[in-house]
Amino acid sequence: MISYLKSTNLSSLKELLKKNNNKRILVISGKKSYYKSGANKIFFNLFKKFKHLNFYFKQSYFPEISELIKIIRRIKIFQPDIIISIGGGSVIDYAKIANTLYDCRNIKNLIIKSKYNIKNKYCSLIAIPTTAGSGAEVTSNAVIYIDKKKYSIENEALIPNYFYFIPELIKNSSKKIKASSGFDAMAQSLESIISLKSNSTSIKYASKSLEYSLNNYLNFIKKPNIKNTYNMCISANLSGKAISISKTTAPHAVSYPFTAHFGVSHGHAVSLTLNEFLKFNFFNMGNINVNFNLKKRYELIFKIFKVKNIFEFDKKLENLKKEAKLEQNFTKLGINIAENYSKILSGVNTLRLKNNPINLDRSIIKKILLEK
Repeated sequence: MISYLKSTNLSSLKELLKKNNNKRILVISGKKSYYKSGANKIFFNLFKKFKHLNFYFKQSYFPEISELIKIIRRIKIFQPDIIISIGGGSVIDYAKIANTLYDCRNIKNLIIKSKYNIKNKYCSLIAIPTTAGSGAEVTSNAVIYIDKKKYSIENEALIPNYFYFIPELIKNSSKKIKASSGFDAMAQSLESIISLKSNSTSIKYASKSLEYSLNNYLNFIKKPNIKNTYNMCISANLSGKAISISKTTAPHAVSYPFTAHFGVSHGHAVSLTLNEFLKFNFFNMGNINVNFNLKKRYELIFKIFKVKNIFEFDKKLENLKKEAKLEQNFTKLGINIAENYSKILSGVNTLRLKNNPINLDRSIIKKILLEK
């Protein structure tokens, strides 16, 4: 029997902090999201009891090395006993990396060369998501951009000590944020099921996550309430647990340049090529590169989506994106693929590409992008 969720709520967070009211607390958040989500009101009475409280509000749209260095500097100066990250995947990733690579010199080169040495956390880390999407509160990896290219930091020490779901912080976020972050959870689970590194445990997490997504995603966007918001938190959390094991594949690998160069939010960026890569993998099973039955994995996906074949599945995914208003036309997004495909290809994350069940090279990716 697999345990799907170990979560805690606001009351248990209050109890935890009450026991540590003499500790030094560093809060890392996005200033806009902190106030728009209502976190300032929810945490006002809780935080005012602390004598040693410090805030760092992120400024960059996605996690960048220059700001990471600023956060590490803040940690060293303030010397917190506990870090609380309140925000989306970028905020939580900043906190996770800063809390583990705090003692590295020449951190930029170490990350580029994957030569960082993670020994332990600087202090306890609490993650409080304000989006229902990435599952960053339970993943053993985090993302950082260097010169607009995405790098992954991976280590079990990155996993936060505690995470808390507070649906009130997420329910009233914009439809655009909900659509993008919610689709990210769905894409992570779909990719996880066919990833080279998947196993029986990751399959269970991903499958359950997809069930939660399909039952709640559109209502979460159009008619949000505490119940469907909490259920999308569970979906994201389970997808995070799934990809901690399996990692993601081609759609995620290709998504990062769309965020770095064109400002497309992460989940939305993943949605741009998800259908195309899923179809490519399905129709090229003759070039299989896996030690499991890929056809059966697709049959599992079809069963979860209640469709009969790849064509019905493709249509159902497209309809979900359409109802969620995730624009799929590159031109309407201000992206000229013919002029920019080399820039996109140079930003593809090769580490994630290697997890794809069918071998891919840049010529295939270029063809998929140009024919989309």
